[in-house]
Amino acid sequence: MSSTLQSPPVAPATATRRNPAIGMWVILVGQLMLVLDATIVNVALPHIATDLGFSSGGLSWVLNAYSLAFGGLLLLGGRLGDVLGRRRVFMTGLALFTLASLAGGFAQHPWELVTSRALQGVGAALSAPSVLALIATNAPNEGARNRALAAFSIISSGGAALGLLIGGTLTDLVSWRWTMFVNVPIGLAVLLLVPGLVNETARRHGRFDFVGAASATAASVTIVWTVINAPDHGWGSVRTVGGFVLGAVLLGVLAVTERRHPHPLLRPALLRSRQRVAGLVVMAAIFGGMLATFFLTVQLLAHQFHYSPLRSGVAFLPVPLGVFTMARLAPRLVARFGPAPLIAAGSASVFVSMALLLNVDGSTSYATGVLPSLLLLGLGAGAGFMPVTVLALDGVEPEHTGAASGLLQTMQQLGGAVGLAVVASVFAGRSAHGLDPALRAGYAAATILAALALVSGLALLARKRLVAAFA
Repeated sequence: MSSTLQSPPVAPATATRRNPAIGMWVILVGQLMLVLDATIVNVALPHIATDLGFSSGGLSWVLNAYSLAFGGLLLLGGRLGDVLGRRRVFMTGLALFTLASLAGGFAQHPWELVTSRALQGVGAALSAPSVLALIATNAPNEGARNRALAAFSIISSGGAALGLLIGGTLTDLVSWRWTMFVNVPIGLAVLLLVPGLVNETARRHGRFDFVGAASATAASVTIVWTVINAPDHGWGSVRTVGGFVLGAVLLGVLAVTERRHPHPLLRPALLRSRQRVAGLVVMAAIFGGMLATFFLTVQLLAHQFHYSPLRSGVAFLPVPLGVFTMARLAPRLVARFGPAPLIAAGSASVFVSMALLLNVDGSTSYATGVLPSLLLLGLGAGAGFMPVTVLALDGVEPEHTGAASGLLQTMQQLGGAVGLAVVASVFAGRSAHGLDPALRAGYAAATILAALALVSGLALLARKRLVAAFA
């Protein structure tokens, strides 16, 4: 398997451009904004609850409304970009995201903020699948493309932690509302710069798979909603079991629709590669474990260590630093060894980082108990995400890179939403016994997610060695 993407043809209709390298970085700034918003409001949640009067149960939807809309509509966003033009759909989604951010900053009631967050997710779902496709089609050469892929991986793995730092800083120094307002000038700048720097892709004819989009979104919402409410109703209750059954039925509808539709939202051929599927599982499990770990560690820092939002945000700085350090090395390591060894090593580092947090209790200090784990988490995510991206797009025809990118980011966002929902439910179920037992139970659930990523990473490595042995 090749570890680099083949250069796709550039759309002839839009060959004029000033600087394609700058254009790719502008696109990546837009991607960073989308990733940051998965966590930027995390440390601001107590302030949001006080200002707007959220209930404890309703507050989680400030996070989940964004993740669900983002993850549930990503496949449709990828297909729209393939058919209508990726630059056009990217800009449309970013415009919606920017307007929703502005509305969210002015929210006066809980439903207004949750609605704004959901609309942000819709805008992100339209924009995000086109990012990798625009990188692939606008890169002037293979070196520039691989550097952009490495930057994309840094953003995907480190952006969530960076969101905690930025969110804490804005909340402490100004107001939680600026976790929303900050997107407005950035979004406007990207929208103004993209047309002159980024080529449009060729439009492709085809019908939209709205049944697939509806079933994928409904399945995502049903499953995550069921997980979030399971502690209140009981894991064996009729509501919980019925929710999981309904989610499974909707996934079945999606599978049948995609096999029969002439222009499917999710191309079945993308899932015929065992290597790609294993890489997607790694992406979902690692990102789910990361968001869950961030959620738990925010509780630890706020309630056990009594950190302010700003200090809590700074405490997560080892994660983006670790991501940046390893992601700088990842392109060369992938070129030399291939994606599989790096994915296995990154998954192992993430697993160890989460396992170390199992020992955290009231006597633990940040320097000895939390810092090493966060640094290992950043190094592991930085090592794993770039080769997973390469694996997900390897061998995909240029006209289907939007769909493949949408699938990759769907797994990332839904993995984050489901992982966070599961761990938050476990944490809530044990919170009556005190903070330490609740944290241990939550970290144990996050470690199980990391173990799933490690098993998939090792399976990739074993397959590579098996193929090499019989080559």
